[in-house]
Amino acid sequence: MKRTELRRTTPLSSGGIQSRERRKKRCKVCEVMFTPVRNFQTVCGEIACAIAHAPANQVRARKALADLERSEIKVRKEKLKSRAEHLREAQTAFNEWIRLRDGDRPCVSCGRHHEGQYHAGHYRSVGANPELRFEPLNVWKQCAPCNTHLSGNLVNYRIALEQIIGAETVAWLEGPHPARKYTVEEIKTIKAEYRAKTRELKRAAA
Repeated sequence: MKRTELRRTTPLSSGGIQSRERRKKRCKVCEVMFTPVRNFQTVCGEIACAIAHAPANQVRARKALADLERSEIKVRKEKLKSRAEHLREAQTAFNEWIRLRDGDRPCVSCGRHHEGQYHAGHYRSVGANPELRFEPLNVWKQCAPCNTHLSGNLVNYRIALEQIIGAETVAWLEGPHPARKYTVEEIKTIKAEYRAKTRELKRAAA
């Protein structure tokens, strides 16, 4: 008698047992309901949960989750920053670079070397000439007394500038300049640029 192969009418799982829909479980780490892909799966598919659930990785898991949280907070704060905040940060980065660039120079106005605080002093002020706020030829290392208490000590500042960059360039600084309204993206680029330049100077000095 000819033998006939038995036909399966119900699909089987890879283990030969009839497959059925798995019941949802609650993740032991984040407590979110999920559908397991394995019988003994106790955490959801998130990598952070899988790491945190492994006893051998508890320390690394806590650090990874803390780093992730700090990163998310940083991203949220960055999105909430105003244009003025971005501008202040860019100015701080630029000023730090100026002080490092002129590290071996004395104060541009009084010509003194001293142990006090130094600023990045603008020859043409940011308030009167905002278009020159990030112009390196307009900003030089200046001691706090000259910048703060002598309003920039501009007469001596100008004399020194003529010796450093020449009378023609000083005249260009003092001349008219087109108005400049930086966009947020331009400000971010300036901030990144001068932070990178500062790192380069620090590496060179190390």
